[in-house]
Amino acid sequence: MQSANPTLESAYSAVLESLNRASGEASRPVPRLVAVSKTRTPDEVAALHSLGQRDFGENYVQEAAAKMDALAGLGIEWHLIGHLQSNKAREAAARFDWVQTVDRARLAEALGAARPADRPPLNVLIQVNVDGEASKSGCAPGDIDALADAIAGQPRLRLRGLMAIPAPSDDPAVRRAAFAAMRRLFENLKQRFAAIDSLSMGMSDDFDVAIAEGATMVRIGTALFGPRDRPRTIGPAPHTYK
Repeated sequence: MQSANPTLESAYSAVLESLNRASGEASRPVPRLVAVSKTRTPDEVAALHSLGQRDFGENYVQEAAAKMDALAGLGIEWHLIGHLQSNKAREAAARFDWVQTVDRARLAEALGAARPADRPPLNVLIQVNVDGEASKSGCAPGDIDALADAIAGQPRLRLRGLMAIPAPSDDPAVRRAAFAAMRRLFENLKQRFAAIDSLSMGMSDDFDVAIAEGATMVRIGTALFGPRDRPRTIGPAPHTYK
């Protein structure tokens, strides 16, 4: 299908080529691409969807809900990739296909209780604060097992794996170490739960390193859509996705 946005089409092709190249160089499977569509318009999302992209990541429930309504029927798989407050859990559970930022048992309980019975179980990832940053959401690595058990006890949730946003660093070795630590945590979790299959890490400026360390899912926004030029108007900004 011909895109109405040749710049977006070129960027999408370049990203897919880069993912394939990085995976080949690392002898790893090509990861699932989540296009980060925070602050992007429904038209921009629809244009990328027309090129074949199916997974889109949003930071804020309210902003995402408007896009979901505008793009209903396209078959988009929606991922919540921003911090989720408990008072938004009901709407998130009803709206999203994935919540990648579960970091506490109380949130898992709220999501499980609110997931509609007529929808499949909600896919969830445990967000891990792998670097121990005080300002960042995510559970401590040592708390993964207890949180995984809490999620597994919710029949309306499906635990799929782990997610992380390592601390930014200009030193590739520092980023690689964080990604490698996440891979080890992921492998440990897989030993406990056979259905674990998703390790979400890596963004526009470091996805090649993340892939080399075993990422099965990457979250990319800037490399697809270009720099953001619209101010954020909804919710806090705990993380910046690229």
